[in-house]
Amino acid sequence: MDERLEAAMRTYDQLAAELADPELWRDPGRAADLRRRQGDVEDLAFAARAMQATEQEIAEARSLVQEADDAELREMAQDEVTRLEERREALSAKIQDLLTPKDPRDQKDVIVEVRGGTGGDEAALFAGNLMRMYARYAERHGWQVEMMDASETEIGGFREVIFAVKGKGAYSRLRFESGVHRVQRVPETEAQGRIHTSTATVAVLPETEEVELQIDPADVRIDTYRSGGAGGQHVNKTESAVRITHLPTGIVATCQDEKSQHKNREKAMRVLRARLMERLESEAHEEMAMARRSQVGTGDRSERVRTYNFPQGRVTDHRIGFTTHRLPEILDGDLDELLDALRKGLL
Repeated sequence: MDERLEAAMRTYDQLAAELADPELWRDPGRAADLRRRQGDVEDLAFAARAMQATEQEIAEARSLVQEADDAELREMAQDEVTRLEERREALSAKIQDLLTPKDPRDQKDVIVEVRGGTGGDEAALFAGNLMRMYARYAERHGWQVEMMDASETEIGGFREVIFAVKGKGAYSRLRFESGVHRVQRVPETEAQGRIHTSTATVAVLPETEEVELQIDPADVRIDTYRSGGAGGQHVNKTESAVRITHLPTGIVATCQDEKSQHKNREKAMRVLRARLMERLESEAHEEMAMARRSQVGTGDRSERVRTYNFPQGRVTDHRIGFTTHRLPEILDGDLDELLDALRKGLL
């Protein structure tokens, strides 16, 4: 067997043994690091073990084909060989994919930021559609969605909404959603039935853990203020909302989603850490620069990665020339076909 597969299995077993040690959990940072490392090799280790088992079953089935006296039994064994060889072929393709160099951030959770762009209220409504689309996609994959911050409009939708998506491989699946999304449809507020074009911007940031990036408390200013917008009784009553400013870079993160100032502070710090890590990585690797401003553009109609055309029921991703007429299903979170095409076309 390939040495890389042997190494993956050994590493997985080694990390599993370390994670089973109760003493390890006295150091949450190290435990989180080991869990992350185990997750990095888990799929490859499991595929390697499945390949080992399949090879053994093929050998046994072939032996039966050669040794069986009964013709019917030999035929059954040959059918089993054929089935197992098909499984081996599928596993081989999966292993090759797993061995292909990946972005080290692929398994990370993400923070998704959606903002209404050009189009006023209609753009805000479209931002709400996109937020729901990603939430439904996460639900289909058994992932967790956690609201971080939101600025709602009076007629519904969001001027801005920030949320975390937690699940294995979230970044690998959603990484190419960043950019300007354009919608062409008749707004609910349009009496003449004319088609309008509006936009919303999406930024997908891999979540950064504290052990990966520590922020000096002296480098941040934390302000509190009263929450505004839709909400419960706490809105405009207590200073539970939090704004954190990273003084060296000027990066700002806010959160007012929780009643607790402490929880809002923790969420805002997570957003700040993700934004700051992206800034640092963009500066360190200019060839891979994905700074937020260049990532999502200005929101102008001419800058777009994807168009959602309601009159034609069509969704087109302009980066790879992919078109589907399954717009209702796409907006309901059925994104796998589109995301698979993006990974194939852009990686």
